Amino acid sequence: MADAKSQNYSNHTRWSILHHFIAQPLIVATFVAATMNAWREPTVWNLWIVIFTVALEALALSARVMALTVQNRVIRLEMRLRLREVLPVPLAARIGELKLRHLVGLRFAGDAELPKLVERCLAGEFARTSDLKKAITDWQPDWLRA
Repeated sequence: MADAKSQNYSNHTRWSILHHFIAQPLIVATFVAATMNAWREPTVWNLWIVIFTVALEALALSARVMALTVQNRVIRLEMRLRLREVLPVPLAARIGELKLRHLVGLRFAGDAELPKLVERCLAGEFARTSDLKKAITDWQPDWLRA
């Protein structure tokens, strides 16, 4: 789903409207209200509503974690294939040394700058994914993310 504006480090964060702005706030608000109600009127039913909202939150979070886990596996596979095509043979032989956080950040880099960025990753220059993303000069957008 391409957007009219270009993507870069400052605007690449993906927010899921349904998850972040509808489901999560409603579940948290329901938990707070149910907890307050159970505190004021401690009945089995009111306690059950608190327990149920905790289970609902666990369900929402586990669904999000599962989606992000699958996305990370796809990114890992996609980037390993892409790096094999782009990197010189000696550097391609070291793809297995890259951490997932490196692969996640490198997917936004253009092919021309990948070899240099990979060398910097292997040298331990990037402590966080955000550091790597900030170092990218030829940003390649990724609009299809969970």
